[in-house]
Amino acid sequence: MREWTGLAAAGERYDAVLCDLWGVVHDGRRAFGPALDALVAFRERGGRVVLLSNVPKTREPIPGQLDRLGVPRSAWDAIVTSGDAIRAEFAARAPGPMHLFGPPEDGELWEGLRMELSDLENAAFLAATGLNDFERDEPAHYRPVLARARELGLVMLCANPDLVVRLGSRLHWCAGALAKEYADLGGEVVLAGKPHGPVYALAFAELRRLLGREPERGRVLAIGDGPGTDILGANREGLDSLFVARGIHGHDLGQVVELDLAAAEAVLANEGVRATYGALELH
Repeated sequence: MREWTGLAAAGERYDAVLCDLWGVVHDGRRAFGPALDALVAFRERGGRVVLLSNVPKTREPIPGQLDRLGVPRSAWDAIVTSGDAIRAEFAARAPGPMHLFGPPEDGELWEGLRMELSDLENAAFLAATGLNDFERDEPAHYRPVLARARELGLVMLCANPDLVVRLGSRLHWCAGALAKEYADLGGEVVLAGKPHGPVYALAFAELRRLLGREPERGRVLAIGDGPGTDILGANREGLDSLFVARGIHGHDLGQVVELDLAAAEAVLANEGVRATYGALELH
């Protein structure tokens, strides 16, 4: 892994970037100025930016959320989400009933599909968009109900493969942590977001539209802070990658001023992945 010199220099090697949102562009409370500047400048030089997020929502509400965080529309060309990728799985099972793990407001994910929420015993499958109480719940709290779901043979559709997300200075559990618990119990889990193929198929469809041709994989850079999602996905798709170490692994690496490449590589090696570049933040 090489030290990142910045998108201004490395950008000449790439026609496009697939850029993660949480932990790279913002932390849920504020946008990161250097990242915004780098993406805007990359686009001004002719590069294309697809924001590729594991958020358990379709892309439609994301521009408004980014506007409120101060992310300018000049920083990106298109958005693709895990919610976009998993929606086809919901559609294939419509109409429900389904048992939901996550807040009811995530219902826009299956809007128009005539899905209905159900108790566990009458459900046809499970839907996981997050934990029911984002602030207080832990995945272990769900083991009894997940064990019963496994007895019933229910498949879980997980709308967000991330295990955790950083909101401000705190880490919060995501739907991927429930999916892991369920898989550990022997339950069947369907995931479509990073690092899985369906979300990259959507991202490359956007790149074909933006570039007007088939993208060269050697000229597409994946940027993210998740070793098991962003970097693993890049490895599987044959893409160069930038590991942003100040995201979800900021505390693990203990870096404040400069990146310790050896420590960052150890974090990646623990997930069995390799990144092309490493940096504290996108710039």
